[in-house]
Amino acid sequence: MAAVQRALISVFDKSGVLDFAKRLAALKIEILSTGGTAKLFRDSGVAVKDVSEFTGWPEMLGGRVKTLHPKVHGGLLYRRNLPEDRKQAAEHGIAPIDRVASELEKNGETSLATRLELARKVFATTSRYDGLITMELERLAASGHRVELAAKPILPERVHFALRLQQELRYGENPHQSAALYVPAGKTADGLAAAKQLQGKELSYNNLVDLEAARSLAAEFKNPAAVIIKHNNPCGTAEQSTLRDAYLKALASDPISAFGGVLAFNRVVDAATAEEVAKLFAECIAAPGFDSKAREIFSAKKNLRLLELPANGLDPERELQLKRILGGILIQQPDLGELEGDKLKIVTKRQPTAEEMSTMKFAWKVSKHVKSNAIVFAKDGATLGVGAGQMSRVDSVKIAVMKAQSSLEGSVVASDAFFPFPDGVEEAAKAGAKAFIQPGGSVRDNDVIATCDRLGLAMVFTGLRHFLH
Repeated sequence: MAAVQRALISVFDKSGVLDFAKRLAALKIEILSTGGTAKLFRDSGVAVKDVSEFTGWPEMLGGRVKTLHPKVHGGLLYRRNLPEDRKQAAEHGIAPIDRVASELEKNGETSLATRLELARKVFATTSRYDGLITMELERLAASGHRVELAAKPILPERVHFALRLQQELRYGENPHQSAALYVPAGKTADGLAAAKQLQGKELSYNNLVDLEAARSLAAEFKNPAAVIIKHNNPCGTAEQSTLRDAYLKALASDPISAFGGVLAFNRVVDAATAEEVAKLFAECIAAPGFDSKAREIFSAKKNLRLLELPANGLDPERELQLKRILGGILIQQPDLGELEGDKLKIVTKRQPTAEEMSTMKFAWKVSKHVKSNAIVFAKDGATLGVGAGQMSRVDSVKIAVMKAQSSLEGSVVASDAFFPFPDGVEEAAKAGAKAFIQPGGSVRDNDVIATCDRLGLAMVFTGLRHFLH
C-alpha cells in the first residue's frame, strides 16, 4: 500500500477524533471533513479541507448530501494496484482517500491485519444499522396490515439480530462445550446480562440459564419472594411478609433438591436471610442487592456466585424468544399471559374460599415457570410439592406428592394445562388437595368437574395455558 496522502473524517460521535486528526496532521496527511467535525478541527487549529471544496459541490438538503459524490466514493473505492482503476481515477480527477492510526507514525502505512479489523468493525456497524431499519419497517408493515387471528399479533416476515460478545463463559451445558454470553450490539447491556458479579467462580452456561429461570419467577411477585431453581425448574418458591420467611418456606418445599441450586430474591438480601441461606450449598444467588452484612456473611463462601441485578433486573422478558432447530430457528413471543380475575370461572358446586383462591393464584404463577407437564401443590404462600416435565400429567401429580416434605392436607393444586382425565385430580385429592386451578378445555372437562363435585373439591378454570418446553 502506498503512503497515506489523504483522510476523510466526518463523525457523529466526536470522542477522541480531535487527537486522531492532530496525529494525522503531524504526518502531513491532508484531512477532508464536513459540518461540525470540520468546525471542531478548525477551532482547534487543525488544517482541514471541506468536502464541498474537494468535490466542487456544496452541501445540500440540510447536510444530508455532502459526501455522496464520485470524487469521494471513487477516492475511497478505487483499487490502487490495478492499472485500469488508476487510469480512470486520473481521467476523472479522483484523488485517493485513505485512513489511519499509530501504525502510520511507525511504518507510514497500515498493515493488512489492521485494515481487515477496521473493515470488520465498519461492516458490523453498518449491518446492525441496516438490520434495525429493516426490523422497524417490518414492524410498521405488520401493524399496517394487521390481521387478527385469535388476537395473536403478527410476527415479522424477516428478523435481523446483531449481537456482540459480552462474556466468555466457563463452559456450555457440559465442560467439553464452549459457550459465551452475547448481547444486542450497539446498546448497553441490561437485565440479567447486565448483572454485576460481586464474588464467586466464573459463570457457566447452565448458571445463566438457571439464573434466568430464577429471576423471571421471582419477578412475578410483589411481596418478598424467594425462588430456588434446580435444573431449570423451581423446587421451592414462597411469597411471605419477610425475605427470610420466604426463603425458609421455599427451602422447606424440597430441601434435598435445593442442594447445589440457584436462588433468586426480589428484594435486597439482608443479614437475617443471608444467615439462613449460608447454611445451604448454593451455586448462585441473584437479587437486586445485598446489604453489607449479607456480603460479609457470603464472603466466607469463596466459590458462591453473587449477582446484583440492575434496576430492570426484575422486569419480564418482552423480546422475541428464539430456539434453534436443524436448518432453522423457531421464534415466538414470550409468555406474558396474566390471570384476569373477571375471566376466572368457578366450575364446581363448591366455591373456593378466599384463602384457597389467593393460594391458587400464587401456585398458578409458579406453574408458568415449571417445565410441562407441570403440577404445583401450594399452601400459605409457598410451594409444597412440584412435579415437572413428565410425559403424563398424573405422573407429575405423583411426583409432586412424592417430593412433598410436609402434609398436603388442605393444599391447592395448579396445573399448567388441562387435566385430560380425572385420574390426576383423584391422585391429588388422595394426598389432601382441596382446590384446583387449571385452564380447562379438555373434551373430558365434564368428567373432571363431576369428579371434583363427587369429592367435594373446588375447581377454577383460567382459559389460559402455560406450557413451557
